[in-house]
Amino acid sequence: MTGTGVAAARLRVGTAPASLVLNAIRIGGPSMRDQITARTGLSAATVNRQITALVAAGMVDERPELLDGRGVGRPKIPITLDRDRFCVAGMHIGARRTALVIADLGGRTLYSHAIATQELSGVNAPNAVDRLCGQLAELTARFSGRRLLWAGAALGGAVDADTGVVDHPILRWRGEPLGQRLTEALGVPVSVAEHVQAMAAAELLLGGEVVPHGAALFFYARETVGMAVIVEDEVYQPTRGAGSIASLPVQPGPLDTEAVAPLQSVVGTAALKAAAARLGTGDDATVLADARARVLGEAVAMMRDVINPDSVIVAGDAFSAHPRGLAPVQAAFDAVSTTPWPLEITPTRFGAHVPEMAPIAVALSAVYVDPLAVAGELSSR
Repeated sequence: MTGTGVAAARLRVGTAPASLVLNAIRIGGPSMRDQITARTGLSAATVNRQITALVAAGMVDERPELLDGRGVGRPKIPITLDRDRFCVAGMHIGARRTALVIADLGGRTLYSHAIATQELSGVNAPNAVDRLCGQLAELTARFSGRRLLWAGAALGGAVDADTGVVDHPILRWRGEPLGQRLTEALGVPVSVAEHVQAMAAAELLLGGEVVPHGAALFFYARETVGMAVIVEDEVYQPTRGAGSIASLPVQPGPLDTEAVAPLQSVVGTAALKAAAARLGTGDDATVLADARARVLGEAVAMMRDVINPDSVIVAGDAFSAHPRGLAPVQAAFDAVSTTPWPLEITPTRFGAHVPEMAPIAVALSAVYVDPLAVAGELSSR
């Protein structure tokens, strides 16, 4: 962590004993110690030590009231995640919508507040950042009965994970110290990540189980497009920042007058409205929905053939808005992918809420990578 209170986001599954035990309890719900031992592969003695430390830190509880009294022999006390003691705060700054979110230790959203990003476009960058940080601080104050552990921020554009300094092209932010401003407003450590990488982290870390193993391609398309790669339980974060697929050349068909166009220019709402006006149709016309599904399916197939992942996960309104769901995207993907084995495209498990889960994943990744260190830092404040 830097002296500014900013810590680089570590978007991966924790492997320390305390991390394994805490995650096993989150996934499994009320669990006996022998069940946790079986899930983690740790020794019984190690599991007992970690549970004792996590109970002392306030992250898990022993819950004797959950026992079934009909059992025979010495009772085993269930262990559960303490979802009432702590919370994390998050901020996702999207192209059209900015979400401010509070979540519990398990990643369950406690409160979410949305702001139209365009409301920030006429505000100079420092004032816009201060406004967002102040609003998130006000929201956090409503949960004063909980201790705030960490905060996360996710946004498109360039992110320096070590310093929390960001560029946001749509808002014309350049070199804004978002991480430092946020930690000053909230009084807790903060991590900042590129938003598609953060969404991929939500998929990896906040679902019902830790999946997928192997390699996975995460592909996002709404007003902007982006992709991230998960490799062996970690979101790949290039040293020099996230790459871009915005300029990936595609054949737009009726979505554009050009034979070839950049991907990002033809999948968003503005592109559909412009195409509808040109064709004299509604922007929900079947011909446009089919064209976008084809473009997306072909783009995903192109990246699949380059990376050859074990799974493909897609998210964003551009994928979900078609009346027939992912079927036309899958058909286009199957038609052009040259990798010689079939692969089914999987939708995000979070549906339309995946953007607001992104900053929560950033915050909780820090907690779950080293929960006892976070608890120790909290007690020293």
